[in-house]
Amino acid sequence: MSHGRSTRLIVALDTKDTAQAVSWREQVAGPAGMVKLGLEFTYACGLDAVRRAAGGSPLFLDLKLHDIPNTVASAIGSLAALRPAMLTIHASGGRAMIAAARKAVDETFPADARPLLLAVTVLTSMDETALHETGVEGSVEAQVLRLGALAMDSGADGLVCSSHEIAPLRAALGDRPVLVVPGIRPAGSALGDQKRVMTPAQASAAGADWIVVGRPITRADDPTAAAAAIAAELEKARS
Repeated sequence: MSHGRSTRLIVALDTKDTAQAVSWREQVAGPAGMVKLGLEFTYACGLDAVRRAAGGSPLFLDLKLHDIPNTVASAIGSLAALRPAMLTIHASGGRAMIAAARKAVDETFPADARPLLLAVTVLTSMDETALHETGVEGSVEAQVLRLGALAMDSGADGLVCSSHEIAPLRAALGDRPVLVVPGIRPAGSALGDQKRVMTPAQASAAGADWIVVGRPITRADDPTAAAAAIAAELEKARS
């Protein structure tokens, strides 16, 4: 059953090469609603290169900030010049950290240019065994719901979650969170290091607002066509 929202595509530009990132962005800017740059690129190339790689495309800056509240707030201030459309923090940083991030976003960015503050619940590379090894004895879904509720209650705009937690989060928290979902693989793609995956159409039907796709697009022979095919799948899922 469709959730009635338009699910849009974010293309992950995972590389250490600025020219490569710019090339990919130029190829996918039409079909993609946003591009993602994360730790790999930012650490290798720096913030000026992040600005160049994003170009005029909306930017999902996925740095998953996780530190004491004051440090996270200060870091957000340092990122303000990039004008990202989305920023990520770890929900496991706790209520005070999330609230400090919210305050920093509200005070640092102009009202018409505030990024969506997204809290990462449980990394999509983690399954139940991996979660238990960290000392969390419940299920992945229970931990996602716990952290998701905490994050939204503490000022987050939305959540980054696995496709398999979309429906439980919608059931628990309704339409309020913006749900951004990595670990999306078109039918027939290799799983890579993702353990909890869905196709674009499945994620859209479950209630994702945005899906993140990287290698199946950027490593395709024709990234433009690969991105356009996923965008078309999302459009078909809406109808």
